[in-house]
Formats: sequence, C-alpha cells, structure tokens
Amino acid sequence: MKVALVNPFWTYEDSIYFGCRQPHLPLELGYSKALLEADGHQVLMLDGQIQKLDNAALADRAAAFAPAMTVVSTAPTYLFWRCAPPELRVPADFLNRLAGHGGRTVAVGPHGSATPAPTLRKLGVDVVVRGECEEVIAELARRDDWSAVPHTAHLEQGKLVGNGGVHASSFVDHPPLSWPSDWIAAHSHHHHRFEDDQVGFGAEVEASRGCPYNCSFCAKIDFRDAYRRRNHDAIIAEIDRLIGQGVGYIYFIDEIFLPQKALLEALVDRDVKFGVQTRIDLWKPELLELLGAAGCVSIEAGLESLTVEGRAMLAKRCRLGTEELAALLVNARRHVPFVQANLIGVVEDDPALVDHWRKHLIDRGVWANEPVPLYPYPSSPSYRELWGEPDDLAWERAHEHYLASFRTFSDIQEKRPRPLAELEATCCSH
Repeated sequence: MKVALVNPFWTYEDSIYFGCRQPHLPLELGYSKALLEADGHQVLMLDGQIQKLDNAALADRAAAFAPAMTVVSTAPTYLFWRCAPPELRVPADFLNRLAGHGGRTVAVGPHGSATPAPTLRKLGVDVVVRGECEEVIAELARRDDWSAVPHTAHLEQGKLVGNGGVHASSFVDHPPLSWPSDWIAAHSHHHHRFEDDQVGFGAEVEASRGCPYNCSFCAKIDFRDAYRRRNHDAIIAEIDRLIGQGVGYIYFIDEIFLPQKALLEALVDRDVKFGVQTRIDLWKPELLELLGAAGCVSIEAGLESLTVEGRAMLAKRCRLGTEELAALLVNARRHVPFVQANLIGVVEDDPALVDHWRKHLIDRGVWANEPVPLYPYPSSPSYRELWGEPDDLAWERAHEHYLASFRTFSDIQEKRPRPLAELEATCCSH
C-alpha cells in the first residue's frame, strides 16, 4: 500500500498556542513510517515547515504520490500534543486542498483522541486514531475493512462509532528513527536553548514517554500518559545516527526526563549537547552534576507554583518546600548553562511571594518566567474537574473559559487570541 504521512504547514496567527513555532521533527510520523516500511508499505512523509511547503504544495505532492491512505496530524509533533493549537484550521486547510486525492484519510493527534466526533466532522476524514498513533496506523494499513480497527472512531450516518478506548503504544521496542539528511540540514533550530555556543543542527529524540504524575493542568489523559522507558540501545543508535548527520544539539521531548544514569553516562562520551524537561525534585546533587557532564545545556523544570498551596492545588505531589526546590535549581545552574523554573498562574499564590521567589531565583542565574494563564485542555484533569468528560463542544468551552478568565496572556501571544469559531470559520465543517 502507498501511504502518505503529512505534518501540515502550521500557522498560528491569533491562536492561544503556547508551543514553539519553529520546525521540529514529526516523531509520531517517523515512528509510523518505520513500522509501515517494516510491513512492506511504500511511504511518503511530508512536513510543511521543515520542507518549506505550504498546504497547497503539500496537497499536490501527496496527490501525485497517489496514496491509498493519507494521515494528517492535528498537532505540530509529539512534543506539543499536550499544548496543541485548539483550532483545526491548519489540518482542515490541507485536507480541503487535497480534495479527495489522497485515498482514505486519517487524522491523528490530541483532538481526535479526546473529542473524536467533532474532529471527524470538522475535518471530514474517514477515521481518527484515539491515543498514540503509530501502531494503529500500521494496523489500518494491514486491513481493508477499517470498521473494527481498535482505537479508532468514525461516523456512520452522522453518529459516532468508536472501537475501544485510547491507545498506549508499546514504545519500549520502537526502532531507531532515520531522518532524511535534507530535513536535518533544514533543522537549524535548537529547541529551548539560549546560550551562545550553538554548533550543528538541532533534532528531537524521545527517551521515555508518559509521566507517573497526574498534575491538574497537564493534558495527557488521552495520550502519552503511562510512563514507559525506551530501549537504551535504540536511543543510542538513533543519537549516533543524528550526530553522523551533523546534529550538535538534541532536545529530549520526554514529558518528564527522569534520571537515567546509563543514558547520561553514554552521552558523556558523545559530542552532542542536549536539553530536557523534568521535575527538579527528582534529582539528587550528584545526578545533576552528571547531567551537566553529559552535555545538558538547558533544563525546563516544571515548578509551576512557588508556594506549597499552589503546588497542592495543581496536584504536583511534591514533598519539598520552596526553599529546597530553589536550592536544587540553583545547584543545577552550577552545572547547566540555562535552567528555567516554569510557572503557571495560580490564584492561591500571593503575588508578592511569587515576586520574591522569582527575584531570588533570577538573581542566582535561574530563569523564572512570569506565571502564564492556565488553559484547561480537554485531556487535562483541570478540564474534567470543571465540566466532566469532554463532549462535542469541549474545545469551544475551554477556549471561551480561557478568554473570559484572563486579560493578559503568555509572552508569545502577540495580541488577544480570537474565539475558536472565528479561527475555524474558513476551513472546518461544523
């Protein structure tokens, strides 16, 4: 079978999107390609941003390939499934331009995972995958009859038909990924890296998936939830392949990069720098020293709140006090050039106390951002605490609540985001 895997050309005007807007490797499509090719299928993988192709050009290339199945992502890479653009205008625009020339169509991503029915209606695809997608895509390619493929949903006479719940990939045995050299050469961006000495291309790698914690704000209930650690040899093989292609910096997209001594010791001997996102309370001083020695130059530490009360409200399950957390962050900064304490706006936090601790950290070389407003993604506990299980209007409800609750937004949102219906008006079927 011919299969087209497409990461569309992302644009973010007037969106609430919190994530990085630079190109990143579409890991979910990379895994899907590896599994499909292992089964003997012919695969065309396209990425609008990396290849500098708009959605019209992507649709032309996909149509010329004449695939029997076209897969499109509703979020720009696995790295940002937890904070995807709520609107579906970008994948809808690609599919509208494809105009039926891509065979049967499949949407993968957080939207179809949490809210399959409106995703199917807005995009007009044949099937959505619920949960992590790579193994389900491979199964779709094996079958002519899609009606009972597990972890998918489709519409019959306008009504939702689902086959089981969301899928959690095995992940631990995923093979090393291989990327086209021209894609790597186009990936000059070093994600979440801020010191000056940036050498080589950038890339993203996944050493683990999921998180053992259930913080109220984290959108992971319907995907990337259960913690799994990938095979060590596969990770190293993938990293060595990237280094051979000229990569000088890797960002581990793991929800929570836990201390992995074997991985860190292997990286000590390799000429590559890297960045991670983690919880600082899980690291001991000697492991922070090893982290720096291994080549870590960027830590994004999910602190979220600078008060005990705020962390309790966010269900952080953190046993350390603010002073102990601050000390660990400062210790990490001794070994790693850039350390950030991520902060979320929490009503329980006293602004004066937040300012005190932010100044304390910044004065010691640790960046602590202005607390950002919390968006209740449908796959987060905070959404379900407010409204229960997501329904067909979940994204609209979350979006309206967010816009009504805050007057200022994150520093990458240049102006007030527009309502979801306005963002989707020109592309999506309702």
